[in-house]
Amino acid sequence: MFQEYDVIVVGGGHAGCEAAAAAANMGSKVLLVTMNMTTIGQMSCNPAMGGVAKGQIVREIDALGGYSGIVSDRSMIQFRMLNRSKGPAMWSPRTQNDRMRFAEEWRAMLEQTPNIDFWQEMVSGLIVKEGKVTGVKTSLGLEIKSKAVVLTNGTFLNGLIHIGEKNFGGGRTGEKAATGLTEQLTQLGFESGRMKTGTPPRVDGRSLDYSKMEEQAGDEQPGKFSYSNTKPLKKQLSCWITYTNGDVHEELAKGFDKSPMFQGRIQGLGPRYCPSIEDKINRFADKDRHQIFVEPEGWNTVEIYVNGFSTSLPEDIQYKALTKIPGFEKAKMFRPGYAIEYDYFPPTQLKRSLETQLIDNLYFAGQINGTTGYEEAACQGLMAGINAHNKINEKEPLVLKRSEAYIGVLIDDLINKGTIEPYRMFTSRAEYRILLRQDNADLRLTEIGHQIGLADDQRLQKVLEKKEKVNELIKDLEKLKLDPTAVNENLTALKSAVIRERVPVVNFLKRPEIGMQELKRVHATINDSVSAFAPEVQEQAEIQVKYVTYIDREQKLAHKIEGLEHYKIKPDFDYDRVKALSSESREKLKKIKPETLGQASRISGVNPADISVLTIYLGK
Repeated sequence: MFQEYDVIVVGGGHAGCEAAAAAANMGSKVLLVTMNMTTIGQMSCNPAMGGVAKGQIVREIDALGGYSGIVSDRSMIQFRMLNRSKGPAMWSPRTQNDRMRFAEEWRAMLEQTPNIDFWQEMVSGLIVKEGKVTGVKTSLGLEIKSKAVVLTNGTFLNGLIHIGEKNFGGGRTGEKAATGLTEQLTQLGFESGRMKTGTPPRVDGRSLDYSKMEEQAGDEQPGKFSYSNTKPLKKQLSCWITYTNGDVHEELAKGFDKSPMFQGRIQGLGPRYCPSIEDKINRFADKDRHQIFVEPEGWNTVEIYVNGFSTSLPEDIQYKALTKIPGFEKAKMFRPGYAIEYDYFPPTQLKRSLETQLIDNLYFAGQINGTTGYEEAACQGLMAGINAHNKINEKEPLVLKRSEAYIGVLIDDLINKGTIEPYRMFTSRAEYRILLRQDNADLRLTEIGHQIGLADDQRLQKVLEKKEKVNELIKDLEKLKLDPTAVNENLTALKSAVIRERVPVVNFLKRPEIGMQELKRVHATINDSVSAFAPEVQEQAEIQVKYVTYIDREQKLAHKIEGLEHYKIKPDFDYDRVKALSSESREKLKKIKPETLGQASRISGVNPADISVLTIYLGK
């Protein structure tokens, strides 16, 4: 009934979709197995992509040749560039998306990918022979053979949904949990744990009074995620902002005695940076209100996502509290919020390629690794799909450095530090965030994507042309000099210091009060010179000129630190022979099995003295 596949991907969420697409586009024959084909690529929680640090990840996925950016662009209903008031390292694109269209686009793109087959059923186990995975077993008792398997199970592994005192098995509302895999993996020697996440109630937008809320419109000139030829929006839907109050908090508190979280029925830790509303009013009792984002679910639906109101309290408590929020007095609830507990596997059990240490050719990606968020899942899926293909074709794994991509930061953090709570990406987690901007993801990663066979020739050519044009514009501004009499009047109008002699125009751009738009107003010659280049070239040139000192400093620091990455450590290295290592370091090194000295230096509990000892011992 089934051929032997190169790669089987288990799960059709964000990680699974990217894994399947990546492996297939690189030439592998892929089978995507999912419990429900109608929910492929579904946005299980909020109808949005991107945000702080997350938007950078979507751009990186796109630059490498993944699909998330394209799908987001084709289904967006609003675009905003966050943190524009800060430096470019903090700028983060975010889209509101049409939930149904997003899933439709994902499924259509996968179905149009020639090397992907689909099968709708639950995977109940793996076929493992001599420490190597050779396929999967399904709930119907079918055995499907493959050379590699990628597990992207999301919240489905022994998923348990909580609403007040009620709980029932499920991976998402209305969908059953997946069983069997955790039990088998623990028998094989894997360590597992429990985590928790939650979602807010959904309400009828027709029942809300928007006059009591603040409108949050999209950008006047909306951007997009993908570097391909997707189209920016011409029309956008607004979101809205309102706030909780003392009455809301009082109503919610009435349900605390029935809260599964407070009564100890939920064992797993939830996401620190996205707490439930009951957690917020309990932990931050000094705050008299909390922000609520009112987000439309799509162009052709009245369903509203109540962002900031995640809860697992009884449904009647949820409803009564909701109606105390300004604008929600007459709200009609479509479905209540809930919490969900699920199994995960501490990611310190993985190699840098996301292949497991215990079982060859088995890869984990997404929430199974303890992460939270569509973007975090998608980038892991992409890397797992790439590396599964590379492994079975006897190619080196693709490992992105911390100075190359937020994706590199995320995977490096997971495998070296692990996590006991849902891991979410932030700009603060990246030490090279001036290098890892959203505007230059294509310049950083497209060539890598092209080398591995994901980014096509057209993409590469576009990036090479952009690099050339940026350099050309900067050189033009360095060469162009104008007399003080020609520019001083306009400099004064811009509240910028006048000049006494001819200076390169590029110097003006280094001033904090002058950006590329202001520069064009200094003189018609400058305007003509700059306007000949595309807007994205102008933006890139401005950033490179303004922040050249900081960029150079970070590049030098990255180069210095990455020297340790060249020193390989054999997988079977015997740390017990190195007597000078501290006992904590020895324990951590034996568990994580770092592949390089650089990786060893980033393991929590391994100190610089231990690295020095290892360096000497290895004869480096």
